[in-house]
Amino acid sequence: MFEREDWGIMVMSVSSKGTFVFDDYKSNDVIRMSRIINGEREEPKLLGKHINTGKWTCHPFIAPDESYLIWGSEREDGYGKSDNYISFRQQDDSWGPAINMGDKINSELEENGAHLTRDGKYLLFSRHEEKVREDGTTYWESKQYWVDARIIETLRIHQ
Repeated sequence: MFEREDWGIMVMSVSSKGTFVFDDYKSNDVIRMSRIINGEREEPKLLGKHINTGKWTCHPFIAPDESYLIWGSEREDGYGKSDNYISFRQQDDSWGPAINMGDKINSELEENGAHLTRDGKYLLFSRHEEKVREDGTTYWESKQYWVDARIIETLRIHQ
């Protein structure tokens, strides 16, 4: 088994099949996965460059059925700072290309932390904005948002 402190994990997501997906800030902001194979948990593996490209790659969410993965990352094709991206599981069990989740979720600010409600009807995510106090110091203001989870299927159809 692996320990959270060994990897530098901020967020860990677990599928209904027991697959762990987590970010690893100790290794330059990457996402790793660990599955159960023959009853044993495998050593965490780094996901491919479709996922681990960009800056601040973190806050993963794996679908309960493992059909898609959502995470936040700052990339050149983004709307601003960190955006939410999605990758769909392919027929050969690999992950497809990263798809920016679009302007219904992402903005010029920082978005991340997307995940489904338990009933699967809504996709929740956070939007963060850096603010400046009168004395010149800065702080982050975060707000929670939600959209209909059908946006995931719309993205799958148009990939």
